[in-house]
Amino acid sequence: MADGVNGDTVRAVIADDQALVRTGFGMILAADGIEVTAEAADGAEAVASVLRTRPDVVLMDIRMPGMDGIEATRRILAEDSAGEIRVIILTTYDLDHYVYAALMAGASGFLLKDVTPEHLVAAVRLVRSGDALLAPAITRRLIERFARPEAAPPASPHRDLSGLTPRELEVLRLLATGLSNAELAERLFLSPTTVKTHVGRILSKLELRDRVQAVVLAYESGLITPGGPAESAR
Repeated sequence: MADGVNGDTVRAVIADDQALVRTGFGMILAADGIEVTAEAADGAEAVASVLRTRPDVVLMDIRMPGMDGIEATRRILAEDSAGEIRVIILTTYDLDHYVYAALMAGASGFLLKDVTPEHLVAAVRLVRSGDALLAPAITRRLIERFARPEAAPPASPHRDLSGLTPRELEVLRLLATGLSNAELAERLFLSPTTVKTHVGRILSKLELRDRVQAVVLAYESGLITPGGPAESAR
């Protein structure tokens, strides 16, 4: 199946220390036409496999022997000067606190390991397109939990929000609650194309890789707080 951004086949690397997980996910992706270019059992192997095969998406476990998924994500994205590789973190149901660090390292989202085949395929394709934040409700819960001052790791380098227009600030505030482009368009009475333009300008002005980093920044900068007005309006 050719279903990449430009009609090309989506390519993926699966990194997990459990062979059964790698095999299962690989079969699911392959059945939907997604090419698995390599599998890795630890972080170092994941980095080497990604640099060798240059996939579109990496499914990355966090807890692996030797180099963990956080450091592997950081190294992969540091080498990806073109910004073309997307990393999806694999985690367990209890929302491992390491996931937050992985998002800060540049991961584009995360999936629970008990994800359904349909959701796994959809997640890979969505992240490949760069158009959507994965599992917004779960991602928001994670960020709410770990963006609190007493719980958060050291803040990322400050980015000045003063360069955003009032409308862009409004879009960022709502985007941080997990709204999709379609939901943003409906809420703001704008066309989906206009919303996509606003989101693109926000990412460009703040030098952010994707929507996940925008959500993290919105919480860390205090633009939105867990349980605040923008959240309550949902």
